[in-house]
Amino acid sequence: MYFVPIYILILIFTIIVDYIAGILIDNAEGNKRRLFLIMSIVANVGVLAVFKYYNFFIGNLNLFLLKGHSGLSLPLLKILLPIGLSFHTFQAMSYTIEVFRGNQKAERHFGIYALYVMFYPQLVAGPIERPQNLLHQFHEPKKIQYENVAVGMRKILWGIFKKVVIADRLGLTVDSIFGAPKPCTGTLLAMGIFFFAFQIYCDFSGYSDIALGTAKVMGFDLMVNFDLPFSSKNISEFWRRWHRSLSTWLGDYVFKPIAIYYRSAGIWAVVLASMITFLISGLWHGAAWRFVVWGGLHGIALSYETLTQGFREKIFQKIPGFIGNAIAKLSTFLFLCFTWIFFRANNIQDAFFIIQKIILNFPAEILNALHNRKIAALGLPSLFNIVLPGFGLIILLRVIQLIQKRFDLQNNFSRLNPVFRWSVYYCGITVIFLCGVFEQHRFIYFQF
Repeated sequence: MYFVPIYILILIFTIIVDYIAGILIDNAEGNKRRLFLIMSIVANVGVLAVFKYYNFFIGNLNLFLLKGHSGLSLPLLKILLPIGLSFHTFQAMSYTIEVFRGNQKAERHFGIYALYVMFYPQLVAGPIERPQNLLHQFHEPKKIQYENVAVGMRKILWGIFKKVVIADRLGLTVDSIFGAPKPCTGTLLAMGIFFFAFQIYCDFSGYSDIALGTAKVMGFDLMVNFDLPFSSKNISEFWRRWHRSLSTWLGDYVFKPIAIYYRSAGIWAVVLASMITFLISGLWHGAAWRFVVWGGLHGIALSYETLTQGFREKIFQKIPGFIGNAIAKLSTFLFLCFTWIFFRANNIQDAFFIIQKIILNFPAEILNALHNRKIAALGLPSLFNIVLPGFGLIILLRVIQLIQKRFDLQNNFSRLNPVFRWSVYYCGITVIFLCGVFEQHRFIYFQF
């Protein structure tokens, strides 16, 4: 609305449509319930399709027509994508679907339903809430409580630290590498995608922490969106830990219905459901072929895990536990880094160029540097100003996460000595001001 004031009508339209649809579904019986649900979904997906996907599909159609020498060309729309459109569209759709399934009564209070769609902490980048978790909280009286404020502010502080100190500082290097990949060495490109893995994690999980903390200060509980995803041993586990609100949304409303509908096909129903779900996930993340490829690769990985589960279990039974876990975690992380090349590259051509250069040049550059004992052969700029600080931030993140997990700081931090607690707060704030990057780096997931 700040950029295009009339865009507020998008929210008003979807809120009114879904509010009325929820009541109509709740009051109707038989096929009328399904009809009202379909009308609601068409309205929501229609808005998303126009603003996010129209130019993508029309652009590809025009390219097809051009190659066919038809002489036809369809006009493109000159519109901005509303910030967070995909997030509040999915949250609105979850409401009408849950009312249709009988898991949620229709909300009769228009203001409270509008608040469910527009709740400001998670409006633009999630987590994508369900009505069962959030709607009833708006009916409950809320009072400012010290414990809620303390827990919420700690989450906000940790989220800001991850965003401006880790994500945005890594982002300076990542942006320069992916902005001009052709002059870069294979080693530098590999380092860039490694940094990006932690940049996008700290950026998005940092936003989620700020959202959860902001809601908690006011007495509201939102779902936890991240759970140490880089500790995953396979891609299935990764998606149970990464962006959990989207994963569960796609699982409940796309994957399960498809798998159940084609259940007669046995294990291939799961494969089909995995591929369709993650192709949709790719398109949800962006209207570009590189996102489709990214989603397709994850669908293939999940299908592989489904088809080879028994075989892989037999293999890992013959390997010592700690070695098997290390191999599983490393291979999972390397696959994630590979797929994120398509996610971060400016276009699909750049993505394939980066992959080719890493595969062909990276091993040779490492061997050359070891043989000649010259780190300059790797083509890494400003070793002490860029490379080492970047790796240092990643190590710091992992150390803090291990401490949090080992001592369950989420629940036990308030029991620690007050002097120690407030020292941690002030140190955190000081580090943010001294080491944070305060240029205009918006949250990555705002674009979705």
